[in-house]
Amino acid sequence: MALDSFTLGALELLSKKWGVPKAEVMRRAVRHIKEAEDMKDQCPKPLEALQWLQNGGGLTVQEADAFREEVRGEREAKRYWWEA
Repeated sequence: MALDSFTLGALELLSKKWGVPKAEVMRRAVRHIKEAEDMKDQCPKPLEALQWLQNGGGLTVQEADAFREEVRGEREAKRYWWEA
């Protein structure tokens, strides 16, 4: 494996800063990138997310109706006399 001078310098700096061998710095970097990529793979694409939201976002019709009634009740309870 060949690394450029910037990467070697950064590797050395992080190794000293963290008090670990350079190999551990590389292991942590690879682990971090792998976890970030796994998270990206698990996230829906923007259009998929929009479709999911437009299809109820995981709520059943009964749950949506109950939520709507709860919000309506809260709004009614907070109305002032001049808003009626």
